[in-house]
Amino acid sequence: MRAQRLILTAIEQDLKTAGLPPLGWYDVLLELTRANDGKLRPYEIEERTLLAQHNLSRLLDRLEKDELVRREAFADDGRGRWVVITNAGRAMQSRMWAVYAVALQKHLGDKLGDARASQLADLLAALSRTA
Repeated sequence: MRAQRLILTAIEQDLKTAGLPPLGWYDVLLELTRANDGKLRPYEIEERTLLAQHNLSRLLDRLEKDELVRREAFADDGRGRWVVITNAGRAMQSRMWAVYAVALQKHLGDKLGDARASQLADLLAALSRTA
């Protein structure tokens, strides 16, 4: 957990230095980019990220205010909402990835090398599997 905290703090600092939003924004934008039609329900975003529901709601408000996402009512039921990534959101996700990829290499990849990084990925995948 200490290593995770140190690496994430360093990556967050790199994003901040580049004038970009926090890493949580990237996670939401990435999941929306990966989704069919660029849209997900809020609970689907919550399931795909590590964000708690109350944090996600506030983050979605900020993303919408910055016009990176928009909310749309379900066609069948006006009570539910889709979260839809905008073109500006896709552009932001790309800008963030350019910095994030370099930061991952600098703070993680360069310290492990390919063989150890692959071993770590395998170990984390094994721990992440549900039985």
